[in-house]
Amino acid sequence: MELSRRTVIASAAAAGVAATAVGGTAHASGGRKPVKELFGRLADGTKVYRWSLENGGTRMKVLSYGGVVQSLEIPDRRGRYANVSLGFDNLDDYVARSPHFGALIGRYGNRIAKGRFTLDGKEYQLSVNDGENSLHGGALGFDYRVWDVEPFTHGSDTGLVLHYTSVDGEMGYPGTLRAKVTYTLTRRGDWRIDYEATTDKATVVNLTSHVYWNLAGEGSGTIEDHELSIAASRFTPTDAGLIPTGELARVSGTPFDFRRAKPIGRDIRDAHPQLVTAKGFDHNWVLDKGITDRPEHIATLRENASGRTLRIATDQPGLQFYSGNFLDGTLTGTGGSLYRQGDALCLETQHFPDSPNQPSFPSTVLRPGETYRTSTVHSFDA
Repeated sequence: MELSRRTVIASAAAAGVAATAVGGTAHASGGRKPVKELFGRLADGTKVYRWSLENGGTRMKVLSYGGVVQSLEIPDRRGRYANVSLGFDNLDDYVARSPHFGALIGRYGNRIAKGRFTLDGKEYQLSVNDGENSLHGGALGFDYRVWDVEPFTHGSDTGLVLHYTSVDGEMGYPGTLRAKVTYTLTRRGDWRIDYEATTDKATVVNLTSHVYWNLAGEGSGTIEDHELSIAASRFTPTDAGLIPTGELARVSGTPFDFRRAKPIGRDIRDAHPQLVTAKGFDHNWVLDKGITDRPEHIATLRENASGRTLRIATDQPGLQFYSGNFLDGTLTGTGGSLYRQGDALCLETQHFPDSPNQPSFPSTVLRPGETYRTSTVHSFDA
């Protein structure tokens, strides 16, 4: 894993995919220029593009809409490729129905209680879109925005730089936030995400990626036989609205203990009150390493039948593990199959949910003159 290398972002009527290829020339060093095609148009006529990237045995398709990873293909132990990320084959569904499939999340990943927080003595009311709470930046968060995208090849790396400016007051957040997210595929096939942001007014920010993983292939069925390990001795229990109570509870002796790899399905039907409330796992794990200067390995996901393995490294203090509890069989994916409960899982690197209202949690405040920076690396093997 090359952690020192740079790696990496409303109703509509989607148009058919019309290819307008640019680049695609292989470089001797291994980097290949991303290829761009028209994916569709929003109701106001805004064009949405899809970029195809390939490097080190990993293939990705990324939309300018929401920075969405529409597909991510990796080989199994026999070299057979499968798309291991849930998504749609059309823009309409992303606009109208997506549960954040593959998206860039901002300004604030996860939940903020009652959509309110106080900063420097002033209370801010955010967009409320999850019961009485604000989730993933509000009703029109970063995953509903069209990002400016610049492709690049740097030596043996290839990727995209995505830019979006969130104006002061958007979804209730203070300050004009200028976000830059870099997706990179390395020569080893690692996918790295580098997030940056600046503001002209004190604000809160917590960016993350919301890929739904199934290492057997999207649409293949349950992820309960996937084995997961998380380097965390504590997690943050939640109330009925999935807002952290403030406690940092020990995982020892509970279904939340993933310090040693175990199948996700082993304990998911346990009668633990936290599993009952969330209808499965939908919690923040407090990573033992804390905040670090560079990404460190914190989680491993493995699907034994294919041999596919995902390893995640991050500099963030938290990991949200969501076991696809609210997939309900009403969404048809890229492969034509319906997505049902437990057909995928999310592993979102982050600061903790509701941190703006929890003084004991690591701060998510960003002030003028500061630069928000964080990185996460996804490494694949079979």
